[in-house]
Amino acid sequence: MQNESKTYQFEVCANGVESCLAAQEGGANRVELCAGIPEGGTTPSYGEIKVARRLLTSTRLHVIIRPRGGDFLYTPLEVERMEEDIRMCRELGVDGVVIGCLKADGSLDLEANRRLKDAAGDMSVTFHRAFDRCADPMLALEQLCQLGIDRILTSGQQPTAQQGISLLRRLNATADGRITILAGCGVNEGNIKQIQEQTGVHEFHFSARMPVKSRMQYANPDVYMGDKDVDESTLMYTSAERVRATIAQLK
Repeated sequence: MQNESKTYQFEVCANGVESCLAAQEGGANRVELCAGIPEGGTTPSYGEIKVARRLLTSTRLHVIIRPRGGDFLYTPLEVERMEEDIRMCRELGVDGVVIGCLKADGSLDLEANRRLKDAAGDMSVTFHRAFDRCADPMLALEQLCQLGIDRILTSGQQPTAQQGISLLRRLNATADGRITILAGCGVNEGNIKQIQEQTGVHEFHFSARMPVKSRMQYANPDVYMGDKDVDESTLMYTSAERVRATIAQLK
């Protein structure tokens, strides 16, 4: 299913400016800048976006628009906040935003998604992995095409893109160039070639993160800033070497 006439695009899920810079160094085409990675990604701060915009010179900057973790069923106030975050991104010169709103029955919230798409103006718009919570992915695909969304980030409704190869293949064939299928979740240097060859997808989303030990010399062992089972002495950053190694698998 490989089609060499298309150009591959590589997007790195970046959890901060440092990871954005590593993605750029490693040759990524764009980043999806997120805060709250343990929650699946939430909207980063104004300062994070502004500094990333200043420092990214060859890699495009996309920003996730998600006010909280949890489900994708949003209140009117949450949709209003997302519209304001999108306007902020436009003012800062961001290249694209990443959105996704669902109804309680697992269908797309067409009104909310249309409002966010309209707020984005001429910025690129990706529908994120809320798609993997849709009750009818093929119907959702058609509706997102009609909304004018540029791409869908999906793992094929499975825990990882490698496990979701079957649906990714079907989605990519059905999309037929009308919308881009962006394969993501668990994509790495060990499986990206298999995913590409078995799905025909030409855009990939991965984090390429590596653990980095905290530079703190002292830590109070009785106090946790979050879940006590999380290792707060280890930080995760995107590695330029891993980005480069993953991209190299499709060269």
